[in-house]
Amino acid sequence: MAAPNKKHDRPTTGHSWDGIEEFDNPMPRWWLWTFYATIIWAVVYWILFPAWPLINGATAGVLGYSSRQDVEAEMVAVDEANAGWYQRLLDTDLNAIAEDPELQRFAVNAGAAIFRAQCSQCHGAGADGLRPGSGFPNLLDDEWMWGGTTEDIVQTVTYGIRNEDFPDARYSQMPSFGADGILSDEEITQVVNHVLNISGQAHDAALAEAGAEVFDLNCSSCHGVDGEGDQMQGAPALNNAIWLYGGSEADITASVQVAHFGVMPGFADRLSDAQIRAVASYVHQLGGGQ
Repeated sequence: MAAPNKKHDRPTTGHSWDGIEEFDNPMPRWWLWTFYATIIWAVVYWILFPAWPLINGATAGVLGYSSRQDVEAEMVAVDEANAGWYQRLLDTDLNAIAEDPELQRFAVNAGAAIFRAQCSQCHGAGADGLRPGSGFPNLLDDEWMWGGTTEDIVQTVTYGIRNEDFPDARYSQMPSFGADGILSDEEITQVVNHVLNISGQAHDAALAEAGAEVFDLNCSSCHGVDGEGDQMQGAPALNNAIWLYGGSEADITASVQVAHFGVMPGFADRLSDAQIRAVASYVHQLGGGQ
């Protein structure tokens, strides 16, 4: 007589597929004890550490641990370690920082970190102004609307441009020649062709010749007779290939019709004087500092 099939003596889950049944075997004891241990550990963790979210925070835990406090302590330690260097930055003339290799190295490294945290959102991680025509200046070239010396950069970073937070913010405003009815559409077309001409771009010669007079009467007082710009007024040069809001005929026409009003925040209330000197030193050495 053949031995009985023992598999039918064991309970099953009731599932069957193509004649294959699933046994209802108990979980291994080691697995169950591990599972129970994780539950116990979770309960202990809830008691000891911050765990349960509340409306305005979370349960503190009996140990009083706070990752935020750890970060704050680390920041204090870093600030204390750098305090001497920052004091040297304050005590050293701006133009002499680059003459001290160690201090310059610290200023550039510290300034790079500050730039990435505070400035890269607008000027780009590489300080290239994100993209041409974006309205965010490229800090790698030698074209500066408000001056590119270290002192100039410190002034700009400290108070910003055209913002209402600081009375000492740099300020200038180009008229909206089209929207305000200062120039006719024909005159705008003429002056745009003149700008295309002095910037070395394709243009209509007859319109550019007429636009030279329009430019002289309406634009040269800020942008210069030859379109060289004026850093005292923050008026950009128009006789090169560097454009803040784009240099195509359509872009220039739009700028003349309705002037742009870019605003840069001041950082006097966000950064210390030493940090501003550090970021100015970093920007100045990128390649375009004057």
